[in-house]
Amino acid sequence: MAALRRAQLQGRAAPFSAALRSLLNNPQFSDVTFVVGQEQQKVFAHRCVLACRCQAFRGMLSQGLEGGEDPPSSIPPQGTFILGNVQPEVFLAVIEFLYTNSVTLNSHIALEVLTSSVEYGLQDLCELCVKFIKDTLSVEQVCEALQAAVTYGQTDLQQHCLAFIEDHTAAVVQTRGFHELSDSVLARVLRSDRLAVDELELVQAVREWAHVSSAVLERPVPEVAALPVQELRLPLLAPNELATLESHNQRDFLIPVESIAAAWRSHALKKGSGVPSRLCRPRRGTRPRDHHRHLDPHTK
Repeated sequence: MAALRRAQLQGRAAPFSAALRSLLNNPQFSDVTFVVGQEQQKVFAHRCVLACRCQAFRGMLSQGLEGGEDPPSSIPPQGTFILGNVQPEVFLAVIEFLYTNSVTLNSHIALEVLTSSVEYGLQDLCELCVKFIKDTLSVEQVCEALQAAVTYGQTDLQQHCLAFIEDHTAAVVQTRGFHELSDSVLARVLRSDRLAVDELELVQAVREWAHVSSAVLERPVPEVAALPVQELRLPLLAPNELATLESHNQRDFLIPVESIAAAWRSHALKKGSGVPSRLCRPRRGTRPRDHHRHLDPHTK
């Protein structure tokens, strides 16, 4: 008797994907409805597709079903779920991925789709979003992308955004996204040696950021700026620049007096004595000053 042979053969993926795509937001055979965003847009879906593709949806949709994870509830088979905190276009992108394993992105929704992919535990969608964001990064969006990358632990995207900021620093610090960075992420940016801008311009950019943050958070300028100002390299400034900075500082107390005093001390002693070495190191965009040679610990 001949041995039984078995093989799993793969049909064409395109027709299968197209068939599933035809079910996207299609009320026919739909058994669950989402009311999405402030627009209260209805999005039709199919429980079996969502549940088998996403653990988060499986938990949500199992409520009220026999054998579900939670006790029976009042949600009928033709359930309706209210999702008021997500844009319809963003939610539809997530649904598209669940049905077709592909997603249509644009620069207006990519970061929000990334956020949803993390919330729903969709790692493959997360990777697609990160790739799109990296490929389409712009001066206007890079800070928002960096903030999201830090928030969601996307190390590769963090590094990519930081490298972009290093190459376009002068333009980036003028953007709304820069002014909306958290203090910890701004401090991370300011630690870079490769920022392509002079220190005097960075000080002004941090001052503008601090005033915006102070107004938004309703906290004093020195308080909101405490972390980032520690990364400003004041010893790199010439004496006349430092004097002007000290005068401006009397208006908002952005920079601690002891930090300015330490910068003056480095001028008086002609070395970076008492100042962390990183604060005496010129960045890529730092304009040379005569006194910089005294700050180099290797100079005799």
